[in-house]
Amino acid sequence: MKKIILLILGIVFSTVIFAQTMVKGPVMTFDAKSHDFGDVKAGEKVTHTFKYKNTGTDTLKIDNVVSSCGCTVLQEYAKIVPPGVSATITVVFDSTGKMGVVNKTLTILSNAVTTEPAEFLNIRVNVIP
Repeated sequence: MKKIILLILGIVFSTVIFAQTMVKGPVMTFDAKSHDFGDVKAGEKVTHTFKYKNTGTDTLKIDNVVSSCGCTVLQEYAKIVPPGVSATITVVFDSTGKMGVVNKTLTILSNAVTTEPAEFLNIRVNVIP
């Protein structure tokens, strides 16, 4: 009988602790926030899809995704993501006019609960002749 009571108390306390640590509001949880394309020939276009999930408790609303350069273009992406739903952000990098190692940043402006003012995704490319 004591073991059953202890088990029940353990479950109740762990549930309470988990509920208190869960962030309220939308949260973007990415599989990875950076991608390295490796070597790419000059003039080539390469594409990568960043996958994420809204692991928060409220609907995620993406206001804008800003690229650090015109050579990095976004494809269509979901602007509204309900809790528990996965989504993607696809980026196309055009290496025309670039040479050597190139680092670019995508800034995601949304209502997500973060420690930073925005979410940041990074890509790296080594453009070769």
